[in-house]
Amino acid sequence: MLAVVQRVNSARCFVNGKLTGSITRGIVTFIAVGKNDEVKDAQWMVKKIVNLRLFNDDNYKMNLSLLQIGGEILLIPQFTLYGDCRKGYRPSFSQAAPSEVARVMFSKIVDLLKEYPVKVATGVFGARMQIEVENEGPVTLIISSDDKFGRI
Repeated sequence: MLAVVQRVNSARCFVNGKLTGSITRGIVTFIAVGKNDEVKDAQWMVKKIVNLRLFNDDNYKMNLSLLQIGGEILLIPQFTLYGDCRKGYRPSFSQAAPSEVARVMFSKIVDLLKEYPVKVATGVFGARMQIEVENEGPVTLIISSDDKFGRI
């Protein structure tokens, strides 16, 4: 499982001009499900994301988590994170989970996030989305559960 996490002042997701999710201070997370991912990947990723210390304390050190600041999360499904560009000019997505598997796992991730005291907004799985993001910092991190579970 791959995630790109960005610290934001605000973010919104639209599908066909209709707002599907919006947040104020918090994080936008673009997430992709890999073909070998299991529920343990989702559990680990969600715990990692909500506890990452991405927000500044009074001394301007990144010492506070999403949970500690009462922040919000906009979760966007994005299988293209698994794009492999090592050969040629067209990315290969062979490491991404099949759509039907990824859709179920994305729903599981949303459910796991909702177990925490944070507002959860989402994009729409399989839709062509327009994302508006006001980054803060900027702070952007890439997280892989493959590193955690030794699949690299």
